[in-house]
Amino acid sequence: MKAFASTLILLFGFTLTISSQQLKENGTAVTEIVPEGWSFEVANGDLNKDGRLDMVILTYPNFSEHLKVRDDGYVYNFNQPLLAIYFREPSGNYHLWKSYDNVVPARENEYISIDATLNITLRGTLEIGISEFSSAGSWQTSSSKYTFRYQNEDFFLIGKDEECMSRNSGERTIVSENYLTHKQQRITDNVFDDKVKRKEKWSKLERRPLQRMGEKTLAVEY
Repeated sequence: MKAFASTLILLFGFTLTISSQQLKENGTAVTEIVPEGWSFEVANGDLNKDGRLDMVILTYPNFSEHLKVRDDGYVYNFNQPLLAIYFREPSGNYHLWKSYDNVVPARENEYISIDATLNITLRGTLEIGISEFSSAGSWQTSSSKYTFRYQNEDFFLIGKDEECMSRNSGERTIVSENYLTHKQQRITDNVFDDKVKRKEKWSKLERRPLQRMGEKTLAVEY
């Protein structure tokens, strides 16, 4: 009975240790906010037009149950990435506005790597880039860039850019969509052969309500 009780205490304690590993709601720097051992990307810029540089963090937890070590020591991280937006206060402190565990996709297997990037433009829009690279079974390399703007007290998707290229043939397609002007630009060319004529086509997009951040997981859709 004592052994069983001790086991429960150990398990409970382990659970507390895991659950305590989370982003802090406040801090003066990213290193104060992200738990030790978590990898992260960070971007700074004025998102809400108050004259202060805000911060967006994309971080990857390192919970062992979602890690896989290859024979050569390389570690696959299948943990769900977290995206967190921090507004800067007059005191200089960063305060968590909102965090998402469903915006950036997690890696699902060993053969397709998923990379994500962050950028805040001078206009204060947040760009989230998602790219895929397949080490087996496909010559295709694809990437998408999603542009969000803070308005009406939330972040809305106002544009998307996608690029798909075949690494063996050089054929490339670039699609850019603007959800404010409701226009799409589509370009096809060949990065290996300058003799292939570049083609460009414009079309109208159906008018739809702007998508809020967090309504769906971002992905390479082309």
